[in-house]
Amino acid sequence: MNRILRIALIQHAMSPNASDNRRISAEGIVQAARSGAELVVLPELHASEYFCKYQDPDLFDLAEPLDGPSASMLSEAAAEHGVVVVGSIFEHRAPGLAHNTALVFNDDGSRAGIYRKMHIPDDPGYNEKFYFTPGDLGFEPIETSIGRLGVLVCWDQWYPEAARLMALAGAEILLYPTAIGLNPEDDEAEQLRQLDAWRTLQRGHAVANGIPVAACNRVGFEPDRSGNNLDAEFWGHSLVIGPQGEIIDEAGTEAEVLIVDIDMGRSERVRRIWPFLRDRRIDAYGDLLKRWRK
Repeated sequence: MNRILRIALIQHAMSPNASDNRRISAEGIVQAARSGAELVVLPELHASEYFCKYQDPDLFDLAEPLDGPSASMLSEAAAEHGVVVVGSIFEHRAPGLAHNTALVFNDDGSRAGIYRKMHIPDDPGYNEKFYFTPGDLGFEPIETSIGRLGVLVCWDQWYPEAARLMALAGAEILLYPTAIGLNPEDDEAEQLRQLDAWRTLQRGHAVANGIPVAACNRVGFEPDRSGNNLDAEFWGHSLVIGPQGEIIDEAGTEAEVLIVDIDMGRSERVRRIWPFLRDRRIDAYGDLLKRWRK
């Protein structure tokens, strides 16, 4: 049975001005709703530039509570336009305790749930461990008016375990708010390898679990304001993938509201011909709980 879900990915750039960033996000939600979208996904940490390029205690001032200005904007937009919205904030939970958190609002503006990013990177230009405490809510899909959403965040998208656990808990689609880009100093071949690896892995999650995947990335050049030469160029390429790994549609490198129709009924049909969940040897996977087998 066909069940068409129209999804919108709001791919946009961010400036140092949080009010401007929220306004751009809200305008994208309006455009998405006018295009008939039922589900809208925004990039990771869309109220600010990607501040994790360097470590600065003062940047904790960017953190917001779960009922802060970004959450209010998302809730009001969801209710006004009758869409399910997935947003992302730097969550202030307590003094010195913060998370990278995705918020999901139902089409009546009520908060359906949250997901706190589980995998936290610590790489040149991605100093997230300084800012974010790892999530403590596990890999639990969020029930909404349009289905059960497996919401994960950026670095989570490199881990097949996270995608699998969401699928095993009944997620009908995997959603990845994302802030990923390239180092402008890398040569073109290296930049293309990284982009292709990212795209390939998202396709793999769809194939391995027999469900659609959507990743919404930011775009634009963001300087390293610490002066340590860790500038970032976010590559965009937000995309929606079907349950056999087919790319249904993909954005470019500029700001765009990508509107895509997904046949959610295909997951049932695909899982019947590719029964990966049936054939899993769960009796033999105990060593996956080890850091290393030797």
